[in-house]
Formats: sequence, C-alpha cells, structure tokens
Amino acid sequence: MKPRIEKRALAKQDLREQAEYIRKDSPRSALRFLEAAEKAFNDLARQPGLGIPEVCDSPHLAELRCWPIRGFEKHLIFYFPKPDGIEVVRVLHGSRDIQAILNR
Repeated sequence: MKPRIEKRALAKQDLREQAEYIRKDSPRSALRFLEAAEKAFNDLARQPGLGIPEVCDSPHLAELRCWPIRGFEKHLIFYFPKPDGIEVVRVLHGSRDIQAILNR
C-alpha cells in the first residue's frame, strides 16, 4: 500500500507562494523546487521518523517534525507522522519567524 500524504491548505499555499517567488528569477528552478518538495513528501511518507522533532510551545504541535527540501535546504517541511504516512502542516523558508508562524 502506498503511504498517504495529506497536505493542509496552508502547506499548499506555502508551496504555491514559494514556487511563484522562485519563478520570478528562474521558471526552471521553480519547477525543480516543486519536484524536490514532492520527492521529500514521498520519502517522509515512507519513513516518517526521518524528520527532526520541532520544539514548539503549543501542546497540539508536540509530535511536529521538520525536514529540509533537498536542493532547497532553506525551505523546511513541517509535518506530523501518521500511521499510514504524513500530514504536511507548513512548508516555510528558514529565514522566517517559524515559531511565531507555527504557534498561531
């Protein structure tokens, strides 16, 4: 059975916005970014424990994990491991105030 990848609406929005930002300089790089993100989602869905536990103040984020997108390491995937795959919460650039965004 193929592992399940569930993306929250904000994660989908993050991907669109970041791809659009990258596209302004290089349409080819934007496509590579989206492909690399999908590959990372698939890798994480097969091995959800790969990511690093993310320390957050909110108890509802206790199981949240983080993983960089290969080739775009400043872009981070925040996800919950699930028995049958992963739930992608956000995809954020590392220069942002991640704790403030996640704790909202």
